[in-house]
Amino acid sequence: MTERTLGEWLAYLEQLHPSAIDMGLARSQEVASRMGLGKPAPRVITVTGTNGKGSTCAFVASLLRAQGLSVGVYNSPHLLHYNERVQINGVQATDEQLCEAFVAVEAGRGEISLTYFEMGTLAAFWLFQQSGLDAVVLEVGLGGRLDTVNLVDADIALVTSIGVDHADYLGNTRESVAFEKAGIFRQGAPALCGDLNPPQPLLDKARELNCRFLLRGREFDLGVTDHGWQWRGVDGQGREIELHDLPLLDLPMENAALALQACALSGLPWVPGQIVAALQATTVVGRLDRRQFSWHGKRLNLMLDVGHNPHAAEYLAQRLAARPVAGRRLAVFGLLADKDLDGVVGQLSASVQHWAVAPLDSPRARPVADLQVALQNLGAAVTSYASVADALEGQSAQATAEDEILLFGSFYCVAEALEWLARRSTEEAADGFAG
Repeated sequence: MTERTLGEWLAYLEQLHPSAIDMGLARSQEVASRMGLGKPAPRVITVTGTNGKGSTCAFVASLLRAQGLSVGVYNSPHLLHYNERVQINGVQATDEQLCEAFVAVEAGRGEISLTYFEMGTLAAFWLFQQSGLDAVVLEVGLGGRLDTVNLVDADIALVTSIGVDHADYLGNTRESVAFEKAGIFRQGAPALCGDLNPPQPLLDKARELNCRFLLRGREFDLGVTDHGWQWRGVDGQGREIELHDLPLLDLPMENAALALQACALSGLPWVPGQIVAALQATTVVGRLDRRQFSWHGKRLNLMLDVGHNPHAAEYLAQRLAARPVAGRRLAVFGLLADKDLDGVVGQLSASVQHWAVAPLDSPRARPVADLQVALQNLGAAVTSYASVADALEGQSAQATAEDEILLFGSFYCVAEALEWLARRSTEEAADGFAG
């Protein structure tokens, strides 16, 4: 086989299967069996949910690594580079590692057609197995029951939240979504839920499999004030444990609470100082991601968030309300066509004083005219732009140091913003050098 670069492998993967999504485990299971893939590490924590999966995985991994464990994390999608999807001890997999893994999957699949996601997931499992890790944290791509990640039996299964998204695949009710997500539960293994109102299918599946079901608001919970937060939960023997006076986090503390409960069940030492440091060190690019940048002599504030459904938008609105700015909030917004436009903008219309809308770099992008009409129907001030970069420039031109630019709506939107910020940084450096 001719050696391929990572870019060539990814292009090859995109045309391997007639569908981008093909729900089911049979094909992946056969290839995994041929490859000799078993459990990728002694501890496996699998995370599903409508929103909050990425930050929950990051918190769990930070807490485990703080205990000295070697930890692999599998996430999707990526923002700028495919390597973001596979991390080992906090370091992204190299191009060479990923290419080697794809060679192994290609040899194993033979005549079996796999999707891009299936190939990538099996490649991550192969890399983790080769690395001799203590634990892996796996983020479900879509749903749970039929997602390739679900080939691996979870020692602890986490459900962050339940909302309606990807309705074409998961159904258009919270109950149908919950049924799919409960598919990651395993016989007798703990199942944790961060949703305060879990739909009945989650409870039914936990009962059917005799799972120890731990629910936020019941077995574990958190309390947040203006100055800090507290957590309570239970350990593996059911004894109550608590943490007090925790520093506020930029990432959702609800997801930190879920991660804390997962780690409390792990049997590892419980050292509060270590735990606090691990939580504070956890960051996720593009999730409640506050930054500053220079714009023609002005220092401006920017927040990036990949929220793209009503559930995420509602949470974002709550966080914005809890942290007001001295000036205005100026939004930059783009959305994919299969998302609930009215549900998203309806949650945030009261939080934003001016909107800039733009198309995304995807054939699935929602037309800008749709975005503009939806916002105008809410009485919002809105301006259309030809690209996310142009929209950022438009909002930067009118922003002051007291304002905050809020960019959200899609992974594509945040990815374009990150590329724009990188160009700005390069231009600033060049200007400084020239000066």
